[in-house]
Amino acid sequence: MDKVYDVIVVGGGHAGCEAALAASKMGASVLLLNLHLENTALMACNPSIGGPAKGHITREIDALGGEQGKATDAAALHMRILNTSKGPAVRALRAQCDMRLYYEYFLERLESAKNVDVHQAVVEDIWVDGKSVRGVKTNLGVVFEGRKVILATGTYLGGRVHIGLVNFPSGPLGEVPAGALASSLKKLGFEVKTLKTGTSPRIHADSVDFTSLMCQESDAAPRAFSYFDEGKVYSGFPCYVTRSTLKTHEIIKRALDRSPLFTGAIKGVGPRYCPSIEDRVVRFPEKDSHVVFLEPTARRSREIYMQNFSTSLPYDVQVAMVRSLPGCESAHLLRPGYAIEYNFLPPTQLRPWLETKLVEGLFCAGQINGTSGYEEAASQGLLAGINAVLTLRGEEPLVLKRSEAYIGVLIDDLVTKGTSEPYRMLTSRCEHRLLLRFDNADRRLSPVARQLGLLDDFQWQTLTERWRRMDEERKRLAETYIYPTPGLNDFLLSVGTSPVEEPVTLESLLKRPEVSYGHIAELSPPREPAIGDLGERIEIEVKYEGYIERERRSCERMERLDGVSIPDDIDYSSITGLLSESRQKLSSIRPRTLGQASRISGVTPADIQILSVVVASRRKSA
Repeated sequence: MDKVYDVIVVGGGHAGCEAALAASKMGASVLLLNLHLENTALMACNPSIGGPAKGHITREIDALGGEQGKATDAAALHMRILNTSKGPAVRALRAQCDMRLYYEYFLERLESAKNVDVHQAVVEDIWVDGKSVRGVKTNLGVVFEGRKVILATGTYLGGRVHIGLVNFPSGPLGEVPAGALASSLKKLGFEVKTLKTGTSPRIHADSVDFTSLMCQESDAAPRAFSYFDEGKVYSGFPCYVTRSTLKTHEIIKRALDRSPLFTGAIKGVGPRYCPSIEDRVVRFPEKDSHVVFLEPTARRSREIYMQNFSTSLPYDVQVAMVRSLPGCESAHLLRPGYAIEYNFLPPTQLRPWLETKLVEGLFCAGQINGTSGYEEAASQGLLAGINAVLTLRGEEPLVLKRSEAYIGVLIDDLVTKGTSEPYRMLTSRCEHRLLLRFDNADRRLSPVARQLGLLDDFQWQTLTERWRRMDEERKRLAETYIYPTPGLNDFLLSVGTSPVEEPVTLESLLKRPEVSYGHIAELSPPREPAIGDLGERIEIEVKYEGYIERERRSCERMERLDGVSIPDDIDYSSITGLLSESRQKLSSIRPRTLGQASRISGVTPADIQILSVVVASRRKSA
C-alpha cells in the first residue's frame, strides 16, 4: 500500500485497542490490523474488569488517558468494591460487563478516531530491513509499511483449542488463529514458547434455578471506574454463587484419562492463580467443594458465565459436571469450556519500554508477553502505543517506576524476571501497595498523561478541580478546631470512641479508627460537599498518613539504586568476581540500572556490589 503509517498495530484486542488509541491521541497516523473486526476488544473469557490489583491497573489506565475504565462504565451490568473488610491498599472495584456493549464502545472509538485506519487482515510476516522494522505482510500478499509496529496478538498466535481429546487450530471462541506469524518471528531470531489458558462453559439462564442460590447484588452506592464518569448504581443483573459437590469431583476424577491436561496433550504451562476445576480437584483433594459464580454476559443475552469453573474435559463430562452443581441440575450448555494453547515471546527479549531488543521499532504488548487478563493487556498496549510515538519522535520513552504504578511493577517484572507461566498481577507483587492505591491513580499518573497530550482540557480541568477541593478540605480539617461539649461527646460515645476534654482538630478526630469522614462532615459540614469518592480518599490519607510517609521514605531508599545507570556497552563477561549465572543473565537482560539488575533472579547482593564499583569506575574515567 502507498501510505506509510507512523504506527501499525497487529491485533484488535484489549492491548491493541489501547495502543492504537494512545498513539492516535499523540498525533501519530495509525493502522490497526485485526483478524476479524467483530472480535475487537473481545472478552473471550469472563466479561469482567477489575478486582484487587487488576482494578488498580484499570484505574491507572484511565489516569493515563486510556479507555478501559470508560468502556467498563459504559458496558457495566454489575459493580462492587471488593476487599472492603481489608486495608485500603487492596480494595478495588470490579465490574461485570455487557461484552457486546464493551466491544461496541471500542469499535466506535477506533472508527471515529481522527488518525486511525481499521482494517481486517491476517498478518503473516514482519517486514524487517536490517535491524529495523519496516512493516507487515498479510496472507493476501498485501504489504503495509510503518515506522513502528506493535504486536498485540493475544491468544491467537499459534492458537490451538482442546476439548477432551479433540484439538484443532483456533483462536478463542472459535475465532481464526494466527499461525504463520509465529514462524516469521522465529526466523527473525526470537525465542517463541507456548502457554495455555482456559475458559468455562456458558449456560442458559432460563435453565438455572436461581432461587436456591445466594444472590450478590451490586453496591448500593454509585460506582465508576473512570475519573471522568459519574458513578451509577447498577441493578437488575445480580451474580449468583453455587459450589461444586462431591459428585462433581467424582465425575471429574473418573474422566481424567480423557483430560488433555493430564494425558499430556497440552504442553503449555497454565495459569497458577486461575487453574481449571479439574486441576483444583487433583491438587486439593482435601477440599469437598469449590465456589462457582454464575455471572451475566450481556444485557440482551440469556448466556451465563461460570466463573471459577474453567475446564478442557470432554463435552459429555462437562454436561454432567455442570448439572451436578446446586441450582444447575437442568442446565443447558450454550458453549463448552476449553483450553487454548498459544505462542508467546518470553518478555526478557524486551526493553523496559516494550520495544524488542532484536528489532528496532518492533513492540510487543499483552498476552504475547506472557501475561493473562484484559487489564494487564490493556496497560501494556497503552504503554506500547505511547512509547512507539515517543521513540518515533526521538524522545525518551516512558518507563513507569515500581513506586509509581502497578503498571510499572508489571512491566518491570516481565522484562527483568521474565515468566514461564501466564503472569497475573497480584497486590502481593507490589512492594508499595499503600502508595499505589485504587483511589489515587490520578494524582500519581495524570500529570504525565497531560504532558503527553493524552488528556484533553475538559479532563484536566475535571481532575484539577477535584484536587483543589481535596486540598482545601485537607487544610480545613487540619486547621479547624472543635470544642468539647456534651453534644459532641455524646456523639463520639455513640460511634464507639472516647470523648474529648480539650479542643481538637477535625483531622485528629478523623485519625481515630471509629470516626469516618461522614461523621466529620456531620459534625462540621465542609464548605463544598464531597463529590464521588472524595470523602473516602481524604479519610484514607488522614488515617494512614504516618504509614504513607514511612512508605515514601522506603521508596526513596530503594530508588537510589534505580538512579544509577549502567552503560549500554558494558561487557559483563569481563567483570571478575561475578557469578557465572549472573554474567549470563545480566548479558541477556542488559538492565538499565543497578536497581533493575538487583531484581534479576539469581543476581546476588555481592554481584550488585561488584557491579556498582565497576559502574562508578567507568564514570570517573569518562
